[in-house]
Amino acid sequence: MTDVATAPTEASGETRPRRLALVASKGTLDGAYPPLILATTAASLGWEAGVYFTFYGLDIINERRLQKLKVAPLANPSGPVHYMPNLLGALPGATAAATAMMRKWMSDASLPTVPEFVDMARGLGVRFFACSTTMGVMGVAADDLVKGADIAGAAAFLDYAADADVQLFI
Repeated sequence: MTDVATAPTEASGETRPRRLALVASKGTLDGAYPPLILATTAASLGWEAGVYFTFYGLDIINERRLQKLKVAPLANPSGPVHYMPNLLGALPGATAAATAMMRKWMSDASLPTVPEFVDMARGLGVRFFACSTTMGVMGVAADDLVKGADIAGAAAFLDYAADADVQLFI
């Protein structure tokens, strides 16, 4: 039986930890959970895991924005309020209501908050890569990032992802 946490290397046949490489590009509350759940699960299984946060995904590892992630009800047919007409999603307070509803769902399911997931991921050794190009475009400083986040260009992350057993764009 093959160990699910290891993979053979090409040249020697020796094993190394499996590796997961994720790209997180959405900085919404509903966009933060998938990469954090996958990365922490992989790390819990003994895999190496790294997440490249680019564009709005940088909000997930931005100390100031991390606690304020929201769910947009407008044009989000699978959002917290199913079958909500788009017009209602544009009303004042709709985003706050959808966000509160999703936070309640997560709490009722005993899932950690996004800040708790970030801390858990760091504790499990998940690598966080902040896209250096996006940081420049969006005016994000190194001091804005959670502790332990690496700043990396696309080439550096591609090098990491090239050796991954699983690569996902979320």
